[in-house]
Amino acid sequence: MFGMIKRLIGWTGKYKKRVYIGFIYAFINSIFTSLPIMLATYGLGLVFDDYKGIRTFDNDQIIYIFLLMILVIGGRFLFSYLRAVTQESVGCEATAEQRIRLGNIFKRVSLGFFNSNNMGEISSAVTTDLSFIEMLSMNMINTVVNGYITVLVMILFLLFYCPLAGIISLSGIVLSALFLYIAAKISDKNASIHQKAQDSIVENTIEFLRGMQTIKAFKQEGVSVQGIRKAYKNHKDVNIKIELENCPYNCLHQFVLKAASVGIIAVSAYLTYTRKMDVNIMLMMDMFSFVMFSQIEPLSNAIHVIEVVNKTLDKLEKIEKADIIDKGGQNIELKRHDIKFSDVCFSYDKKQILNNISFYIPEGSTTAIVGPSGSGKTTICNLIARFYDVNSGVITVGDKNIKDITCDSLLKNISMVFQKVYLFNDTIKNNILFGNPNASDNEVINAAIKAHCHEFISKLPNGYDTIIGDGGATLSGGEKQRISIARAILKDSPIIILDEATASVDPENEHLIQNAISSLTKGKTVIVIAHRLATIQDADQILVIDNGDVVQKGNHLELINQDGIYKNFINIKESAEGWCIS
Repeated sequence: MFGMIKRLIGWTGKYKKRVYIGFIYAFINSIFTSLPIMLATYGLGLVFDDYKGIRTFDNDQIIYIFLLMILVIGGRFLFSYLRAVTQESVGCEATAEQRIRLGNIFKRVSLGFFNSNNMGEISSAVTTDLSFIEMLSMNMINTVVNGYITVLVMILFLLFYCPLAGIISLSGIVLSALFLYIAAKISDKNASIHQKAQDSIVENTIEFLRGMQTIKAFKQEGVSVQGIRKAYKNHKDVNIKIELENCPYNCLHQFVLKAASVGIIAVSAYLTYTRKMDVNIMLMMDMFSFVMFSQIEPLSNAIHVIEVVNKTLDKLEKIEKADIIDKGGQNIELKRHDIKFSDVCFSYDKKQILNNISFYIPEGSTTAIVGPSGSGKTTICNLIARFYDVNSGVITVGDKNIKDITCDSLLKNISMVFQKVYLFNDTIKNNILFGNPNASDNEVINAAIKAHCHEFISKLPNGYDTIIGDGGATLSGGEKQRISIARAILKDSPIIILDEATASVDPENEHLIQNAISSLTKGKTVIVIAHRLATIQDADQILVIDNGDVVQKGNHLELINQDGIYKNFINIKESAEGWCIS
């Protein structure tokens, strides 16, 4: 348990000093917590002595005690306040910094990280788990450390007045700590199960909401909700199992503390009865016995939470140790924008995708990449943008190996338009500004005009300030595609990658998008995964990919006169585009 608290303090990073200062305030506060009890019992002792005729009651003494108690209570309030303002916000501040760190890590890891890790686990880590730590980290530290500080201060007072009572209280603390240790071991075993159950809820909920359109279309609401129900039931069963396994040791923890309290009362009563202890000292010890143990009784409820926090930190540390794809890269300004693949191999999840491929894309040229589905076309584009790293071989932009460049330096030179467009739940203007946050309103409008989306934007009730919903839910596929082209135009990068940008749109939108792409690609180095004959035929160079190999290379006229995949591909395309209903 204390090892976990030490780890949690280490997690606070640069705020660690404030946590330790908070402990000092807590120590002083614990003294001020004890003093009112001592003053009250001293005052009662004076009253008893006066009653028994031992000494005369002095009103001034009571006034002094009363004033001193006010001063002590004020001191307790002051140091309690100082501890709170010093420690309490540390969890929020440390969590905010960790969220920023994780965001930066997510930007710099390979896309393979997201494919190989459970999205529910990743989502839970940056939302539920961090919020869990944010809310509970300082509470846990306060409950454990400050609670034991108060207990130890009171035990010191007990040892001074009655060593036997001090030993009884220490024995109770040691025994309760033993039962808490056993409970912590059980919780440590179950914490991973609890986390997996929590992640499963997040993952199934995300999947259910994302698939709502398909669920409704196939009228499978009952089937689809089974995953969520199963996840919720599993989460409930796990929590019940944890509670039942921890319950005996939590009860024993409470029992020994109560027993120690009864023991102190019994000893003080016996010593008072045998005239070996004054009544006021007995009352002080009895009050101490109730107050001191109340500080650590809540630990029985907190022990599982502490272990869950421990596993949460394990998960966050695992993410923070993820391989940064551009580690050691330099911020380099590229002077040229030609692209060269030299003996590039790439595999993913033990499957070979690209086999020793080599090709050259001159600056300012258009290269079309064609081939069967799954042949490696999109992988080539992802490697150019360094969404993944090659297993072997070299990719250069200009004369620079992209492994020697930071991702920011590289991607500053690349604009990408994907087949599947993602727009943020924000205004149209801010989605276009994603290409260049510093652009003016006029530049945004000019980019929209070139992308042929200004007209439909102007017809919207709020124009460029229209909120478009999560993923651009309020727009059609063609409208979303044109907005994505507008932000690429605004970015004005020298290298353009088009991943089948018109593959899923209707003919009218395709015409508008092609015009928008013409504005985007003018004078640029263009790599396009193509399916339209016109795009392929107009390309300066065509790469034919099959099973991870470049099987043909050349322009349209060169390749159409060769027997091979390209000629067959063009024949199929011509047949499909010439097909009509008679």
